[in-house]
Amino acid sequence: MPNNSQERTWGLPKGSDQFVEAFARGLAVIRAFGPGHQSLTLSEVAERAGLTPAGARRLLYTLVELGYARLQGRKFSLTPAVLELGFAYLASLPLRELARDAVEAFMRDVGEICTVSVLDGRDVVYVARAEMPSPLSRRLGVGERLPAHATSSGHVLLGAASAADREAYLAGAPFERLTPHTLTQAEPLRNAMALAARQGYALASEQLELGICGLAVPIEDDRGHVVAALTTSLSLARHERNSIIDRFLPRMRQTAAQISRGLGRQGPDR
Repeated sequence: MPNNSQERTWGLPKGSDQFVEAFARGLAVIRAFGPGHQSLTLSEVAERAGLTPAGARRLLYTLVELGYARLQGRKFSLTPAVLELGFAYLASLPLRELARDAVEAFMRDVGEICTVSVLDGRDVVYVARAEMPSPLSRRLGVGERLPAHATSSGHVLLGAASAADREAYLAGAPFERLTPHTLTQAEPLRNAMALAARQGYALASEQLELGICGLAVPIEDDRGHVVAALTTSLSLARHERNSIIDRFLPRMRQTAAQISRGLGRQGPDR
């Protein structure tokens, strides 16, 4: 996970009573940990969070004292207690409550994984997920993050964003290549976002994982704004790519419309 503490606080009124520097530094320490960086030394945390070693030390030991981090030898790591921070947010979302029953119904009726995700920075984050128990289950849960550029949900959510937000996102290209089919350059991604916005769904075949095709549709709030994406991930060993849209898109739109109505969105299923 790249150091993005400066990016996330850019433009805030530092030095005024509207900005708490110590709190921002504490969040930067938590964000220093992530995939590939689950266990870090004090100096590594300081470097990734953009802090002095002394500042990082005080914040890390505060997290240890509060139970949000642990120290083993010279390495710090976060504890499961830190999930309380994310779940407190997720539990407050009306979307999550509405989506949970809907994705479980889709999974039972269709027999395929179903998720609802929102956009957070350069990632999509699951707020609801249902999957048939299986030895092949991907074991991703609520709160898990996936790169937006390589997912159908990311294409839907970015396609619904403002032109300025899309261009700000695309300024980060080239993006990580996860498979030979991943869109990593700005122009192909811009086209994929525009297509998703125009047709009302996105299909991302083997962009995140070989053998897996994602199909996503938007979920709208009561003002008609896209606030989330409903996605199913399908094995190409069991489904012909050319049949996926005809077979699954109508039911996905029905499920998304059900969630949207729960959020106050009026109108017929598309």
